[in-house]
Amino acid sequence: MKKLLMLLLLMTQLFGGEAMNIYDIEVKNIDGQSVKLDKYKGRVMLIVNVASHCGYTGQYEGLQKLHEKYNEKGLSVLGFPCNQFLSQEPGTEEEIKNFCMSKFGVAFDMFAKIDVNGANTHPLYTYLKANASGLMGSEIIKWNFTKFLVDREGKVIGRYAPSRTPAQIEADIAKLL
Repeated sequence: MKKLLMLLLLMTQLFGGEAMNIYDIEVKNIDGQSVKLDKYKGRVMLIVNVASHCGYTGQYEGLQKLHEKYNEKGLSVLGFPCNQFLSQEPGTEEEIKNFCMSKFGVAFDMFAKIDVNGANTHPLYTYLKANASGLMGSEIIKWNFTKFLVDREGKVIGRYAPSRTPAQIEADIAKLL
């Protein structure tokens, strides 16, 4: 019931009650340009809230490897910096972009910082959490590098804890490609 109410609220806020899907959501890329997620229609998406000063930051390497291996087969990795967990993403978008490129060679799509929990939760994360709950039905994002896998039709297929590495979810991704 709670999930339904959250979805109805989100739909009302964004579309005046019209049905929505993930492709209706708009985000800002790391350079500040608006991007509608319908850009990824027909592709598998791996959506991750990321941070540059986290114990899991090394997962950027695994995310980049997935990008290199599967991008041409239809995978899009999307990184969303978030500073809500012990301020582990304090930099500007430009600093984040430079860090990711210089330290990990990140070439997958990166976006502007967002909130994934609380009153200012970005609509993308409201949608993701409502469609794939966490441990024991919780919708809250517990930490950086929580991953959501979305199939080619825009359906949220899975949610993975920060401790699950990109390599550990590769088989699930490959099945969708």
